[in-house]
Amino acid sequence: MARRKPATTHGLAIVDKPVGATSHDVVGMLRRRFGERQVGHGGTLDPDATGVLVVAVGMATRLLRFVEKTQKEYVGEVVLGVETDTLDAAGRVTATYDMSTVTLDQARAAAAHLTGPIQQIPPMVSAIRVDGKRLHELAREGIEIERQPRPVVVDRFDISATDDPLVLHIEVECSAGTYIRSLAADLGTLLGGGAHLRGLRRTRVGSFTIAESAGPDDCELLPVAAAVRSLAPVTVDDATAALIANGRVLPAWPGDGPWAIFDDNERLLAVSERFDGPTRSAGDAARPTDRFADQGDLTAKPAVVLPVRP
Repeated sequence: MARRKPATTHGLAIVDKPVGATSHDVVGMLRRRFGERQVGHGGTLDPDATGVLVVAVGMATRLLRFVEKTQKEYVGEVVLGVETDTLDAAGRVTATYDMSTVTLDQARAAAAHLTGPIQQIPPMVSAIRVDGKRLHELAREGIEIERQPRPVVVDRFDISATDDPLVLHIEVECSAGTYIRSLAADLGTLLGGGAHLRGLRRTRVGSFTIAESAGPDDCELLPVAAAVRSLAPVTVDDATAALIANGRVLPAWPGDGPWAIFDDNERLLAVSERFDGPTRSAGDAARPTDRFADQGDLTAKPAVVLPVRP
């Protein structure tokens, strides 16, 4: 089998995903545009949703997990009185309720119960894998399985009125892994009926905002280091850089990490994370950095080491 040609284009694109396109569709668009196969995205958006989709090209794909873990921000609308099998406007209506008496104050009070650390059951239309198959694939086959609740954090769940008393405008800031369609459905249940989500738009992923995004054909390719711009930066000398390149455990820098490691030329070398495990196996000769773990001090270990480029 022929070896895949190494990527020659590297960077990060902040895409404003258009409605109707899947996140995978956007990846395909950027593969064709930049002539690279090594392209991936940091956090799926539903086809009907729009907004910020962070797409990495080449070497930047190795850093996507530091994008995926970040806080997200969304706006959208909750339609009261109508439940669907997908919890959004794309689904089939499964139940209707008279919720004409629900007030804005009642909706805000219900939203307060869905704010903070909560347990959320993933919808059947999610991309989570169970026994090797994604939930949305099972849902298309008419199969519904029991899902375990997952902990998420909703930092802000603001509700305001629209021209339609049965439609609420929402703004949500939340942790990675939060399903906004589930928040909409749970809000309807707490209000004594049902609801679904429509018009979802993601306005922020970590430090990447809708203001700096553009369509797949127009988005700018940012430097690889943009992928870790929200991490604590550390500049190291050549000797320390060599240790990091060899995967050595070192005394950690201030803060909890992860840390973006740069050389004196402002070139991103690696990302290191806090490390609490052993630094040597029994019988190994002691190394200078081992004493930090032996003393129980905070240590750091490279999580991603980027290849040296000219």
